[in-house]
Amino acid sequence: MKTDVLALFEYGVQLVTLMASVGGIAYYLMAAAAARKLRKRRERETPVKASCPPMSLLKPVGGVHSGLEDHLESFFRQDYPSFEILFAVQEPSDPVVTVVERLVARHPHVPIRLIIAGESPYPNAKVFSMEKMAARARHETLVITDDDTSVGPGYLKALARSFESTGVGAITNLYRGIAGSDFWSKLEALGMSTEFMAGVVVAERLEGMKFTLGPSMAVRAECLQAIGGFAALAEYLADDFVLGERVDQAGYQVLLSTHVVNHHASSIGFVNSFEHRLRWNRSSRFSRPAGYLGQGITYGLLWGCLFCAMAPNSWGLGVLVCALTARAWLALELGRELLEDRTVLRGLGLIPLQDLLSFVTWVGGFLGRDIVWRNQRYRLLEGGRFCRLSGIGEKSKMSSPLAPSGREGPG
Repeated sequence: MKTDVLALFEYGVQLVTLMASVGGIAYYLMAAAAARKLRKRRERETPVKASCPPMSLLKPVGGVHSGLEDHLESFFRQDYPSFEILFAVQEPSDPVVTVVERLVARHPHVPIRLIIAGESPYPNAKVFSMEKMAARARHETLVITDDDTSVGPGYLKALARSFESTGVGAITNLYRGIAGSDFWSKLEALGMSTEFMAGVVVAERLEGMKFTLGPSMAVRAECLQAIGGFAALAEYLADDFVLGERVDQAGYQVLLSTHVVNHHASSIGFVNSFEHRLRWNRSSRFSRPAGYLGQGITYGLLWGCLFCAMAPNSWGLGVLVCALTARAWLALELGRELLEDRTVLRGLGLIPLQDLLSFVTWVGGFLGRDIVWRNQRYRLLEGGRFCRLSGIGEKSKMSSPLAPSGREGPG
């Protein structure tokens, strides 16, 4: 009797892992096809002379990390006739102020303003900074990018072309992961280019864009006002997701631009990289619980390995080979062809490890609701909201030549 129960259990596990493997392989094929469709769309797009409305670039910044100055400087080098850049920091003593001052000195022709936002009354301090900058922006098109994003000189022109349609309220961009010198940074960047963006292109293919991505978001001022301004995002950790969701709900179109930007993986070391992945997974779980649960089917390679281990025969080996082939095709079609990430081919051998780490942090996303973000401890709440639990102590304030007395800098 005991033997029968064990045999039944083993059969059940084999069946579950087989179904998950097949589902994962189907997902890989769907994502690769969606990536190819977007690439073909980009190839068909003929460069037309678009109008170039003036734009305000909003850059919430805080602290200094490797490569920051180069990332920020890429926005100063835009081949675009009229734009301004607004930076916002919480305190004038932040070391990033010195970085901004150097950039201002090197690019005196670019209108710049530095805003000292002060202590945020919102759980999401980044949103508070965005609200402060939007209130001082001179132009109707607002472009928000993270400080770990860099772009090419044609970035703003690509946004202008996408805004040619009057129904478009917000635009977000495809992005490739760019690694630092650290191994775990390389693994995280590989995951961005070959795993995370797969979910984005599948969502765009199935239902259109109903969210935006933090590395690059652009929104019309009238659209932002229609959804209640940045204050409507104040209680959410995934402000980028909610921004696109609210824009879509307000009846505007959210467009996924095929112009690719760079998202730099700045987490150094295993612990920092793991915590970053875990924070993102827990945020996703509370922002979109049904979608997060369904994310489990996307790990087709791991399910294929488990099925092969449970069924060490030709069937098991066949499923594993199919999973490996489909996963490799997705990585190449998405990462190398659509995102033009030339490091993907060299990183193919690391994909099983990247997927394993991603799976572990996905499971970890179910096991708690507390996160640490920007030296603050928060608790995630239902619906994607969050609240602060504790934080670092108050820092001493210093005046800044660029923004004296806590006010705007010149520009």
